[in-house]
Amino acid sequence: QVQLVESGGGLVQPGGSLRLSCAASGSIFSFYAVGWYRQAPGKQRELVAIIRRDDTLTYVDSVKGRFTISRDNAKNTVYLQMNSLKPEDTAVYYCNKFPPGADYWGQGTQVTVSS
Repeated sequence: QVQLVESGGGLVQPGGSLRLSCAASGSIFSFYAVGWYRQAPGKQRELVAIIRRDDTLTYVDSVKGRFTISRDNAKNTVYLQMNSLKPEDTAVYYCNKFPPGADYWGQGTQVTVSS
């Protein structure tokens, strides 16, 4: 029923920045925590960041101090600001509720960090 659409990925040099967006078809973010996830080639999908209903923020250790998750409730959109990007951040990035729902995965957006 719910649709999540990721956007904002692209090719960026090491040390650069990108802002990813996750737009929901409805006010689903009022009912669930939201996570950003990523999957690099040959690796399992990894939880990167969470924003909970009470605005508590959680990050995986590898992105702490570099990534910031936020939301705009009026737009039903969650963002991931990524600064100081490293080649190891290269992956397809997805959003989903947290804990994730199998029917909520979208197309994802590709982030490539390379010189």
